[in-house]
Amino acid sequence: MIQLRDKVAIVTGGSRGIGAAIAQALGDAGACVVVTYSSKIALSRSVAERIAQRGGQSMVLQMSVENPRSVRQGVKTVLKHFGRIDIVVNNAGIWKRAPIGTMSEKEWNETMDVNLKGTYLLCNAVAPIMKRQRSGKIINIASTAGQRGEAFYSHYAASKGGVIAFTKSIAVELAPYNVLVNCVAPGWVVTDMTAHVFRDRKRRKRIEAEIPRQRVATPEDIAGPVLFLASELSNHLVGAVINVNGGSVLS
Repeated sequence: MIQLRDKVAIVTGGSRGIGAAIAQALGDAGACVVVTYSSKIALSRSVAERIAQRGGQSMVLQMSVENPRSVRQGVKTVLKHFGRIDIVVNNAGIWKRAPIGTMSEKEWNETMDVNLKGTYLLCNAVAPIMKRQRSGKIINIASTAGQRGEAFYSHYAASKGGVIAFTKSIAVELAPYNVLVNCVAPGWVVTDMTAHVFRDRKRRKRIEAEIPRQRVATPEDIAGPVLFLASELSNHLVGAVINVNGGSVLS
């Protein structure tokens, strides 16, 4: 069993969906999990309570990942409380339809700010800390959209493609300091963000037919590989992109 006892982990967007499953998995493995949220404090507290009920430790923290001041303050709070940061999971993200030709600059900027800039800001804030510690794990959540594109969500695909390139770049910079940066790229996952898609049974069947595993992932399917990357089992992975999509995209 993977053990992360005495490790301090930050999971952005940890109040629901993939983030909540990741937070729970890290907590079950013994990590003290900082569950960040933008506005859903009640949901974040519920995640923290579930972690505690299963014997884990956690705290909730408001952090707007696209806001440099909020990120810096959040990192300071975690350091003040725990004295170290061992694991960071950049999970916070948004996915909103916007066809090219009618997409507004505001829609483009919002997606880039949360998905790509948010990942940069937290990595930039924790890198000096992890370098001083001579240890750390950073796991960025990308998407199959960043590998093959996604019609009507080109801004989302561009942001996630950026996350993949950013991961590979800083992984090489930080590896000499024993700070290991890798990426998980999910395909379709059943969450509240995608619930409107899967309410259409015919569309869900079409999606599942295109996945070799013949099913859509659960948040827990994504949490497992993240847990692996956070553990010592992944100590020679640098800049890897782990595809968790049931075989729909192979690279």
